[in-house]
Amino acid sequence: MQEKIFYSNGKLLLTGEYVVLDGAKALAVPTQFGQNLVVNVGSNKEIHWTSYDSDGTIWFQDTLTFEAIQTKDLQESYSKIKNTLLEILHQAFLQNPSFILESEGYTITTHLTFPRLWGLGTSSTLINNIGFWLEIDAFELLQKSFGGSGYDVACAQNGEPILYTIDNGKPTVEVVAFNPPFKENIHFVYLNKKQSSKSAISNYINKQHRVDKVIAKINAITQEALTVQEGRDFALLMEKHQAIMSDVLETETVKEQLFPDFKGVVKSLGAWGGDFVMVLSKNDPTDYFVAKGYPTILSYEDMVLG
Repeated sequence: MQEKIFYSNGKLLLTGEYVVLDGAKALAVPTQFGQNLVVNVGSNKEIHWTSYDSDGTIWFQDTLTFEAIQTKDLQESYSKIKNTLLEILHQAFLQNPSFILESEGYTITTHLTFPRLWGLGTSSTLINNIGFWLEIDAFELLQKSFGGSGYDVACAQNGEPILYTIDNGKPTVEVVAFNPPFKENIHFVYLNKKQSSKSAISNYINKQHRVDKVIAKINAITQEALTVQEGRDFALLMEKHQAIMSDVLETETVKEQLFPDFKGVVKSLGAWGGDFVMVLSKNDPTDYFVAKGYPTILSYEDMVLG
């Protein structure tokens, strides 16, 4: 078997966080950063797996037997990462058994091009790469193993901004021309902590809000965001979005919590409380955020693909 290399893009969800799970339209962008998966032949009916962070350090290394993958043999003594990987590979086996039944083994490495804690899609890029490798449906693989809306898998597969909707449980992906003329006024700031999308999603579902009216409002904001030409109008839309979601989640906005004196808009992206926020401001906000203890700030051009 020749070495095989697969690559998937990271993601950011600009609008529709949480309510995308209930059918809202979400605007999402693929990032300049992502992850690759390198597959080589192995032996002993097992996978020797090594995952590298962007700085070259190993963040996960273990051996998974074909038998453990086939039987989904999860153990309390295993790391959480190993058990999650076994779940994903077991589901992949159900979708395409030949990769286990017709092989002697594999040596697999993954390489992130962003620091793992940034939350740009370590899991979704992995799931999509496995989908590429085994020629299986990555959305089904996600749903039946890790869970989530799937917008991140759609970003992994597309090199341009997308509108993402779940319609009767099926993902709908539409590539859109989102290229704001005011993008020099958009920055992305890392909040110095990774947020678990899994636990954030379960918190949202537990609230059991009636979201029909909310979805209509968020859809209108998402549609308008695609066409506005002025940075100020876009900022007002994002502020409105934050206020609506703050009400739904019964949580203060990130600006109220951390940056009440900031002159501009700060919008949560994806799971509230961690990962990256989108910042809209007239002037370069770098000095403000560095002084507050948030040194990781990327411009729109440095972050967004396409």
